[in-house]
Amino acid sequence: MKFFKLMNRFNREEDGATAIEYGLFAALISAVIVGTVSTLGGNVKTGFETVNTAIAPATTTP
Repeated sequence: MKFFKLMNRFNREEDGATAIEYGLFAALISAVIVGTVSTLGGNVKTGFETVNTAIAPATTTP
């Protein structure tokens, strides 16, 4: 009988499940951020290089 009470209490507790869910959400958000930065990082670098090349003649002193 004590075993069944223990199992019922274990089934009702959700603290561990909530912590695991938060951990999974954090991992998913981190993966999305890493994917976005790695995808857009090259495009941003190319954009800055293009702007730098375009304004370089205007910033040189004669």
